[in-house]
Amino acid sequence: MLKPVGGDFVKRYRLEYNFEALERVRGEISEITYSRLKALIEYRLTGKDFDRSPIGTKVAVAFSAGSDSTATLKVLRWAGFDVVPITAKLPQMGEKTLEKARSYGTVFIEIPEYLDIIRPPQIEKGAPICGRCHALVMDAVEGYARRNGIKIVASGGDMLSSGLISIYRKGDLVILNFPAFLALDKAEIIEIIGGSYELRFGCPLLWELFRKAPSTKRLSIQRVLRETRARALTPGMARELILDILAR
Repeated sequence: MLKPVGGDFVKRYRLEYNFEALERVRGEISEITYSRLKALIEYRLTGKDFDRSPIGTKVAVAFSAGSDSTATLKVLRWAGFDVVPITAKLPQMGEKTLEKARSYGTVFIEIPEYLDIIRPPQIEKGAPICGRCHALVMDAVEGYARRNGIKIVASGGDMLSSGLISIYRKGDLVILNFPAFLALDKAEIIEIIGGSYELRFGCPLLWELFRKAPSTKRLSIQRVLRETRARALTPGMARELILDILAR
């Protein structure tokens, strides 16, 4: 399921830095939760196995049914957490995506007036939408977590954050950027979810933006290159994603 990073200097540096971030939220979570998250980092660093029996700690995962959130869900369940996948049901989601989310036992939530927030002020003006969409989804997932007494909210959408941004306090919640917390790269994520995944960039709403404002493609390409420089993506993956962006 999860493999140690071995002698990879960059990943080891990031994981050791993430220890500091975990210490900062120790007082916000139960001691058994802290110990299990610490054991995950230690496993990545040393390969030392750990008790993976259920600990009863609920973690709300912002679940898009994509590769990153699926890997996040699988590893957290493997590590003994009680994972509650939360899927914001967005209009651009196809039935295949929704069916996959259902297969993992997701809880669907709505974002009222989502298209009114995204389309007129963003797409129609040729403005980037991914940051705004992500913020709306996370606000909705965090709201669900608060209403249901879940302390930790995990996201799979960030492979780059290190240290204090990999796990941090946000009001009464603890936010866990899980792939970044464990220094997972895209190849590892694909292996975790089964070893096969079609690399595509974005969603139908982003492709609509590309058609309306082709210059916004450069922002997506810059994101791919940034993740490649950080070694979260291989050059081959980056090429495939960039070609997909250009073809939209």
